[in-house]
Amino acid sequence: MTSAPAIGFEYRPSRWLGRLLCAVSVLAVLSVWLSGVPWAVKLLLVTVLVAAAWRTIARLADSRVTAAGWGRDGGWSLRIEGSEDVAATLQAFRVVGGTVVWLRLSVPGHGGASLLLAPDNSDADIRRRLRMRLALPASAGSLATGTLSERRGPTV
Repeated sequence: MTSAPAIGFEYRPSRWLGRLLCAVSVLAVLSVWLSGVPWAVKLLLVTVLVAAAWRTIARLADSRVTAAGWGRDGGWSLRIEGSEDVAATLQAFRVVGGTVVWLRLSVPGHGGASLLLAPDNSDADIRRRLRMRLALPASAGSLATGTLSERRGPTV
């Protein structure tokens, strides 16, 4: 492979992650209600659980990133809502089950951005191309860490 082609994609937050978080939160609330702690503690714990889940779901749904691109030269760019493209650096990545790719990027002046690419918000071909390119040791860079193991090989 002489050089990897550029990869670009539009991004919107995954609904699956919010639904999974809701399900886990409901299970946590049920476990508190079924526990043997006093009622006052139950109410306090349930309130904290619901507030934390609400805050997390709101933060996940409020992604300002509308598109991302990984250039041929290995540089990332993000299109942020109401703004021009900004350069980003891949900090870490995870490949989960061969169908989900989670990217953590740092954006100077904007903090960080986490992009979850799942079947409900991205094309299977884009995720496959990302997995293949992330599997190349030179592509991931020295700072990015992921789920690739030298002993096991790439998780493509």
